[in-house]
Amino acid sequence: MYMRWTLKPKPEQSKVRSLQEVLKVDTITATLLVQRGIETYDQARHFFRPELNELHNPFLMKDMDIAVSRIERAMSEEESIMVFGDYDVDGTTAVALLSTFLDDIHDRVTTYIPDRYDEGYGISIKGIDYADDNDISLIIALDCGIKAIDQVEYAKSKGIDFIICDHHRPGENLPDAIAILNPKREDCNYPYKELCGCGVGFKLIQAITEKRGETVEDIGFYLDLVATAIAADIVPMTGENRALAHYGLQVINSSPRPGIKALLASKKKDQYNITDVVFTLAPRINAAGRMKHGLYAVDLLRETDYSSAVIAAEAIDGFNTERRELDKMITEEAINIIISAGEEECDSTVVYKENWHKGVLGIVASRLIETYYRPTIVLTLSNGLITGSVRSVKGFDVYNALEKCKSHLDRFGGHKYAAGLTLKPENLSAFKTDFEEVVASTIQADQKIPEITIDMEIEFDEITPKLHRILSQMAPFGPGNMTPVFMSRNLADTGYAKQVGELANHLKARFVHGHSIKKLGAIGFGLGKKMELLRNRKKVMAAYSIDENHWNGRIDLQLKLRDLKST
Repeated sequence: MYMRWTLKPKPEQSKVRSLQEVLKVDTITATLLVQRGIETYDQARHFFRPELNELHNPFLMKDMDIAVSRIERAMSEEESIMVFGDYDVDGTTAVALLSTFLDDIHDRVTTYIPDRYDEGYGISIKGIDYADDNDISLIIALDCGIKAIDQVEYAKSKGIDFIICDHHRPGENLPDAIAILNPKREDCNYPYKELCGCGVGFKLIQAITEKRGETVEDIGFYLDLVATAIAADIVPMTGENRALAHYGLQVINSSPRPGIKALLASKKKDQYNITDVVFTLAPRINAAGRMKHGLYAVDLLRETDYSSAVIAAEAIDGFNTERRELDKMITEEAINIIISAGEEECDSTVVYKENWHKGVLGIVASRLIETYYRPTIVLTLSNGLITGSVRSVKGFDVYNALEKCKSHLDRFGGHKYAAGLTLKPENLSAFKTDFEEVVASTIQADQKIPEITIDMEIEFDEITPKLHRILSQMAPFGPGNMTPVFMSRNLADTGYAKQVGELANHLKARFVHGHSIKKLGAIGFGLGKKMELLRNRKKVMAAYSIDENHWNGRIDLQLKLRDLKST
């Protein structure tokens, strides 16, 4: 797939020089920091050394005082509390976090995750009926509920109160809940808007903790769950999220809860990073809700005995293996449907098959974007309704596109880049037509081409172990603080380039740069077809990040290639 390269403009050089002087760092580091809005010593200190005691006051969030008071009343009057959450990583980690916390101060706490296939996403009538049958008078919903107007009204008719902790975009009207904690509320002045659902849950327990005369450090051990949710939900790695993820990774690497330790056991490392969380931990937690039931994940994350956690983790690992096989099969089927319909050149993808497994539709949508780079919806039939997952491309707000097509939908919700929806089968054709028209009329030409954003152009002689150490300290990486990407021109392979991997779809090379004698190894995952560019020592330019290669006890710097182009 053709990639467009966008080189970031050089920041104001006076700011770069000033930061160099106060931090005593090289030009590359100072430039990267200024590009990220870091221009002073204090800003750099907060960036490299975030402090938990600098988190925002949780009571700045709209309704936080009401939520805390209602929970305190529930405890004092010995009410039963249900902690209700979505079945993905963000929801299950949030339920594990809040329920474990409440267990320590209240003895009447129940957890509930809706069945993806029987109940669908969000607050369910079945869940409310379960609460009613079990004399539960307070439900705390996490990572869902911001649009559950009818469900909250139904609960109210049964004498059940709701506290909603969500981060999804609200609709025009809010549910009539006792309290709604959501930084994205228009009437909420909380300083940081990008918390995930588990992050909102953490702010709630932070508020309860402070009300009890303790500090945020006393609940720091919960941050392994919060960091996992931040990484999995791909929220911005800025502000509070960066601090929470920073300390959450410390917990994961020093004293993780048994469930997380067991899930990471298959990937033995001295230090785990956000990439490990995204590609090793999160898919396994997600697999429980996708293939079986989200409560498997909640129970594992609440487990206190490591031996029991290992057994549970093995079962979840089996779900993940099954998930991988399914998403590969369905992706192939979806591509065949697109080709058969002659829709390769459309501006959007809406693909449907009634017997597809509901649990992998989001993954399949992301896979299809790798082939057809455009907003994508993958649908199946569930309980008589068509339901599915939506994924978008960089810069295109798919939530707004769905908003313009909502007359065809029973319900929808989500973010700029990911959403879920439900509609009646008879509305599918009209929805597909309208969605294509909306996307075609609003998507920009450059949004149809995947982009590599390059921080700066550098020389091989500038790539040193010291630079790599500083770059590593800029982690955790994610939206808003992406892994630095560099480019270099006039590279030539030294003659050892080869395609590697079972399908020969990866590229391994060793480059020399211009007249420099310095040589650097390189690995390009999925770039096997670029091998032709390197034959006969042809000159190329490379976009890459700087990584370490560990082999036979030796550690060398290497280029992790993002793309190659002829010069």
